[in-house]
Amino acid sequence: MANQPDPEFPTFSDLYNHLLTLPAPLLPPGKATSPTLTASISALSLHPTLETAFHILNNDLPSAHFLVRHMQSPPAYEGMFLHGILHRIEGDYDNARAWYGNVSESEVFKHTWPGGTDDAFNLISRVEILKKDGKGNKMELGKESFDEIKRVVEWCRKQFGDQRMEDASKVWVKSSEELRKMGEDMVSGGEGFRKF
Repeated sequence: MANQPDPEFPTFSDLYNHLLTLPAPLLPPGKATSPTLTASISALSLHPTLETAFHILNNDLPSAHFLVRHMQSPPAYEGMFLHGILHRIEGDYDNARAWYGNVSESEVFKHTWPGGTDDAFNLISRVEILKKDGKGNKMELGKESFDEIKRVVEWCRKQFGDQRMEDASKVWVKSSEELRKMGEDMVSGGEGFRKF
């Protein structure tokens, strides 16, 4: 039996408007802003990119990361872009820059950042300075973070709609052998930005 929407947030708009009242997803949160919203977000059964964005807005990075790992190669540019945003928020700035660079020619990136990668990388750098040195305007950066995510949500909503999607398996991307090997090397072969 499919999940039923949360009676408090029965529609996309109800939940989205509520998520926009939460603190901006900007710096590593430690935990979801509202852990009870995780089930509410999942219960809407949205397109996975929208569900990912909602989890990011709730600072539920583990739930968002679970979803973007199924959308981390073309043609899932939206998921790849959200993967970069997630890494920006969790403080993995070089990884964020890599994901942003990988999608910089995509429609969703151009919609979100009409000024191009310079503007996007500038946001990443300013957030990095705020985290590392405590310098910068946290309120302004929070607004920019919200604006970036809202533009991605707007683009995804226009592309995929906000109706229930009972079977998201058609959206998942099966990586080519080359991409699978590259991912494996990044996790266990010492080729990634982070060492495990």
